[in-house]
Amino acid sequence: MAGVALLLVTACGVNPLSRKYEYEEEIYVDLDGSATVYVNASVPALVALRGVDLPLDPAARLDRQDVRAFFESPAARVASVTASRRDRRRYVHVRMEVDDIRRLGEAPAFAWSSYRLTAGEASVEYQQVVGPSAGRAVPDVGWQGSELAAFRLHLPSRVTFHNSPTREVRRGNIIVWEQALADRQKGVPIEIDVRMGSESILVTTLLLFGTMMVLVAATFVLFIWFIKRRDESGSAA
Repeated sequence: MAGVALLLVTACGVNPLSRKYEYEEEIYVDLDGSATVYVNASVPALVALRGVDLPLDPAARLDRQDVRAFFESPAARVASVTASRRDRRRYVHVRMEVDDIRRLGEAPAFAWSSYRLTAGEASVEYQQVVGPSAGRAVPDVGWQGSELAAFRLHLPSRVTFHNSPTREVRRGNIIVWEQALADRQKGVPIEIDVRMGSESILVTTLLLFGTMMVLVAATFVLFIWFIKRRDESGSAA
């Protein structure tokens, strides 16, 4: 019966097992320090955590230009801003292009973090420390205490070390650091430390593919040569 009930609830579009993220920061970082950054957050979370002035009333008009202006900076170019609704709250979804992840902390929207990317001969180390939030009080917006903040890294090469409490490297080299929204409001720090190979997985894959193609071509040439040699030997006999 429990399984049937869960199936019915899921079919109605509600998943009671889904995790409720109020703030998500996703970074697709490259070995040269360039990155694509996504922020998916509820408006109340942005107000409470980053101190931005946005309307908390879900019925009020949300000006996406205000969202763009908050995230736009010399360190991060806003590529797109979209919005959605969930749990009677508005959410914004922002995509940014970053030339140098080490400068992202200069942007007001990301000033709570420090970013480091250190390259060595055999490995690259990425470090991020997320510090105090704006600590701005918001009225009751429907939070139930189970809401989370998440910081995700999408990495371009083989991970050799990370300090995520999950101890997982998910498919596609994704590592996640989660924190209760209440702790993020209090400014409990998050320390992110990752070490990875200095060679991109894509480059390695292309090299392997290229090597395989060369081997296949060489095998084909040898096979043709062998057939031709055998035919010539048969004709001579």
